[in-house]
Amino acid sequence: MPRLTITLPPEKHRALKEAAVRRGKTIRSLVEESLDAYGIKTTSQAKSLVARARERSGMTEEAAAKLAVKETRAQRRRR
Repeated sequence: MPRLTITLPPEKHRALKEAAVRRGKTIRSLVEESLDAYGIKTTSQAKSLVARARERSGMTEEAAAKLAVKETRAQRRRR
Protein backbone atom coordinates (compact mmCIF):
# COMPACT_ATOMS: atom_id res chain seq x y z
CA MET A 1 0.00 0.00 0.00
CA PRO A 2 1.40 3.44 -0.88
CA ARG A 3 2.38 5.77 1.92
CA LEU A 4 1.80 9.50 2.15
CA THR A 5 3.77 12.02 4.17
CA ILE A 6 2.28 15.41 4.97
CA THR A 7 3.63 18.30 6.96
CA LEU A 8 1.31 19.94 9.46
CA PRO A 9 1.86 22.73 11.94
CA PRO A 10 2.38 21.30 15.45
CA GLU A 11 -1.02 22.59 16.62
CA LYS A 12 -2.87 20.84 13.77
CA HIS A 13 -0.97 17.61 14.35
CA ARG A 14 -1.81 17.70 18.06
CA ALA A 15 -5.48 18.47 17.28
CA LEU A 16 -5.60 15.57 14.82
CA LYS A 17 -4.10 13.17 17.35
CA GLU A 18 -6.53 14.35 20.04
CA ALA A 19 -9.51 13.99 17.68
CA ALA A 20 -8.45 10.45 16.84
CA VAL A 21 -8.16 9.52 20.52
CA ARG A 22 -11.54 11.09 21.38
CA ARG A 23 -13.20 9.09 18.61
CA GLY A 24 -11.30 5.90 19.39
CA LYS A 25 -9.84 5.85 15.87
CA THR A 26 -6.49 6.12 14.18
CA ILE A 27 -5.26 9.18 12.33
CA ARG A 28 -5.29 7.04 9.21
CA SER A 29 -9.00 6.25 9.61
CA LEU A 30 -9.81 9.94 10.16
CA VAL A 31 -7.96 10.87 6.98
CA GLU A 32 -9.71 8.10 5.01
CA GLU A 33 -13.10 9.24 6.34
CA SER A 34 -12.27 12.81 5.34
CA LEU A 35 -11.41 11.70 1.81
CA ASP A 36 -14.73 9.86 1.62
CA ALA A 37 -16.56 12.92 2.94
CA TYR A 38 -14.98 15.05 0.22
CA GLY A 39 -16.08 12.60 -2.43
CA ILE A 40 -12.58 11.44 -3.35
CA LYS A 41 -13.13 8.24 -5.31
CA THR A 42 -11.09 5.89 -7.43
CA THR A 43 -11.89 5.81 -11.13
CA SER A 44 -13.61 2.44 -10.77
CA GLN A 45 -15.75 3.72 -7.85
CA ALA A 46 -16.77 6.78 -9.85
CA LYS A 47 -17.63 4.69 -12.91
CA SER A 48 -19.70 2.33 -10.77
CA LEU A 49 -21.53 5.26 -9.21
CA VAL A 50 -22.35 6.72 -12.62
CA ALA A 51 -23.46 3.32 -13.95
CA ARG A 52 -25.82 2.80 -10.98
CA ALA A 53 -27.26 6.29 -11.33
CA ARG A 54 -27.80 5.83 -15.05
CA GLU A 55 -29.37 2.41 -14.55
CA ARG A 56 -31.86 3.71 -12.00
CA SER A 57 -32.80 6.80 -13.95
CA GLY A 58 -32.82 5.58 -17.53
CA MET A 59 -30.46 8.45 -18.40
CA THR A 60 -27.81 8.32 -21.08
CA GLU A 61 -24.22 7.82 -19.91
CA GLU A 62 -23.38 11.42 -20.78
CA ALA A 63 -26.36 12.85 -18.88
CA ALA A 64 -25.62 10.67 -15.85
CA ALA A 65 -21.96 11.76 -15.83
CA LYS A 66 -22.95 15.43 -15.97
CA LEU A 67 -25.37 14.94 -13.09
CA ALA A 68 -22.73 13.11 -11.02
CA VAL A 69 -20.23 15.94 -11.53
CA LYS A 70 -22.86 18.54 -10.63
CA GLU A 71 -23.86 16.71 -7.44
CA THR A 72 -20.25 16.12 -6.38
CA ARG A 73 -19.46 19.81 -6.76
CA ALA A 74 -22.56 20.74 -4.80
CA GLN A 75 -21.54 18.41 -1.96
CA ARG A 76 -18.04 19.87 -1.84
CA ARG A 77 -19.39 23.44 -1.65
CA ARG A 78 -21.55 22.52 1.37
CA ARG A 79 -18.52 21.60 3.47
